[in-house]
Amino acid sequence: MRKSWLKVKHADARLLIVDDEPTNVMLLEAILANAGYTDIRSTYEPREVEEICRQWSPDLVLLDLMMPEMNGYQVMERLQQLRKGEPTLPILVLTADISPETRQTALSQGAQDFLTKPFDHGEVLLRLQNLLAQHFLHQQLQQQNLTLEARVLQRTQELEQSQLEVLERLARAAEFRDDDTGQHTQRVGILCGQTALQLQLSAAQSDLIRHTAPLHDVGKIGIPDQILLKPGKLSPEEFSVIKTHTLIGANLLSGGRSEMVQMAERIARTHHERWDGSGYPHGLQSEEIPLEGRITAVVDVFDALTHERPYKQAWSKSEAVSEIQNQRGRQFDPAVVTAFLRVIGA
Repeated sequence: MRKSWLKVKHADARLLIVDDEPTNVMLLEAILANAGYTDIRSTYEPREVEEICRQWSPDLVLLDLMMPEMNGYQVMERLQQLRKGEPTLPILVLTADISPETRQTALSQGAQDFLTKPFDHGEVLLRLQNLLAQHFLHQQLQQQNLTLEARVLQRTQELEQSQLEVLERLARAAEFRDDDTGQHTQRVGILCGQTALQLQLSAAQSDLIRHTAPLHDVGKIGIPDQILLKPGKLSPEEFSVIKTHTLIGANLLSGGRSEMVQMAERIARTHHERWDGSGYPHGLQSEEIPLEGRITAVVDVFDALTHERPYKQAWSKSEAVSEIQNQRGRQFDPAVVTAFLRVIGA
C-alpha cells in the first residue's frame, strides 16, 4: 500500500545521491528504483553537486558527510548560497557517525534528516517519503500564496480603479458648474503630473498628483451659482464666499484612508496658498505648503488664464507665461515655475 502511494505521489521526484562510495550509491539507487522512483541522478564527486543543482534542480539530496576533498558540510554551505531566497532544498544526510555533535553541526548547515549507515531499506523510504511530503506541501503552499497574492493584487487594483473613477467624476461634477466642457480638470491633472516629473518626483508620485490635482476645485459644489457664475467683479463679501471652496473641498475629502484621497484633500485645501504667505485659507508660506499644492497652484492659474470663463476672456499663452513669471517667488514656488515652464516649452 505504501509503495503504491509513493508511486502516485512522488514517483516523479528528482533525487540526487552524493556519495564517494560506489557501493552505497548502487544500493540506494536499487532501493529507490524498487520503490518506484524513476528520476534519479548520482555522483561520486561532491564538487559537481552545485552545478548539478543549478541545472537540474533536484527535489531532494541524499548526501554523504565524510568525503575526500569536499565534505558534506561544505557541500551544504554551497547549496545554501545557491538556493538563497528560494524554497529550502531537503537534504537527507548519510553518515555512520551518530554523535550529537555531528547531528547538530549537520542540522545547522541545512540538513533536514539523517540516514545511518549501514542502510535499512524501510527506514530509507520512510525518511525519504516524509521529507518529500514536506517539500511538496511547502511548494503547494507557496503556489497557493502566490495565487492568493495575485488575486489580492488584482482586487486591490480594481478597487483603486473604482476609487479613481469616483474621484474623477466628482471633479467633473464640480467643474461643470463653471466649465461645461469639464476639460479644465483634465488639463490641470495632466500638466501637474508632467511638472512633478520635471521636479524629479518618482513616476508613482507624479501619477498620484496627476490623478488627484483635478479635485482641487471640488469645493465649488458648495458655492452658490449667483457668486460662482457672476460675470462681473466680485464684491469683498462675495470673494470671501468664493475662498471657502478650499475648506469645503478639504472637508469633503477629509478622513480618507487612501493616499490618493489624502493627497486630494491637501491639494483642495492648499492650492490657493501663496509662496509669500499671503494666500488662503491658512496663510501658509513657502515649503509649509505641500508640494502638490504648490504645483497645482501654478498649473491652475495658467489654465484659468488661458481659457475663457463666464467672468473673463482667455489670455494668450505669452501673456499667461509673463504673469506666471512675474509671480515667481511671490505667489508661486520658483522651482515649480521653472519646472512648469519647461513642460509647456516656455
